Amino acid sequence: MTERRPYPSDLSDARWELIEPVLGAWRAERRRHGLNIGRPPEHDLREIMNAILYVDRTGVQWRYLPHDFPPWETVYGYFAKWQKDGVFPQITGILRGLLRQREGKGAEPSACVIDAQSVKTSTSVPAAGQGTDAAKKIVGRKRSIVTDTLGLLLAVLVTAASVQDSAAGTHLIDQVAVAHPSIRKVWVDGGYRQHLVEHAATVGIDMEIVQRTPGAKGFSPLPKRWTVERTYGWLMFHRRLARDYETLPARSEAMIHLAMTDLMARRLIGEATISWRDPTSTDQKHVPG
Repeated sequence: MTERRPYPSDLSDARWELIEPVLGAWRAERRRHGLNIGRPPEHDLREIMNAILYVDRTGVQWRYLPHDFPPWETVYGYFAKWQKDGVFPQITGILRGLLRQREGKGAEPSACVIDAQSVKTSTSVPAAGQGTDAAKKIVGRKRSIVTDTLGLLLAVLVTAASVQDSAAGTHLIDQVAVAHPSIRKVWVDGGYRQHLVEHAATVGIDMEIVQRTPGAKGFSPLPKRWTVERTYGWLMFHRRLARDYETLPARSEAMIHLAMTDLMARRLIGEATISWRDPTSTDQKHVPG
């Protein structure tokens, strides 16, 4: 691989060691099934991941990838294959387990939090995949995520913004019940309906709706639920997520998993996440990763 000047989004050696086994196993499995072209891979997997992280972190279009990365068509091709094969949730799950254990918790959570965020979409998103969030007056898509009590991603679902929170929540509850059978408690906000509470009970999960204090004005963190709000803040350090640019909802979900992979890997090895604020200001230079 030709040496190039590193970008801030590049994987350090320590972070690459965390995710390389998953990508290496993916490539080995494809070779075993004869899914690779009949010649050795031309591009290094680390460079492919660096290019994908560059897109996720900077928000640049695929075609505008710097020329010292592999060709954008190759990078996007790997991104699409990894999304289809479930590679990104697999990496997220491994890092989440390691981080939870480092925080003195079990690898699998017993409680979680669900929340939704509506975002505007770009012109690349088909009109059929968009909708209007009547409450927030946003035309676009809705990201519904499930996190553990540390704010680490468990599941994500991207839909049209017109989809009700409870409808997306039903799908996520079913997904979490299968993928994380240890979960017995979930907190949501007042946007979720009582029938979702009843549905959660059918899969053995106690759902609690956390309401705002009557008459409260402005922002006030709600007990248990503030962790998922903080997660959305973490995700926004990745400019690709400032708006939904992905044609397919599944690719939007992959971008969210990528952002969490970046955040968790940095936290595991003690690397700070660089802020987009004024880099010359000493107190704004880095934020906890």
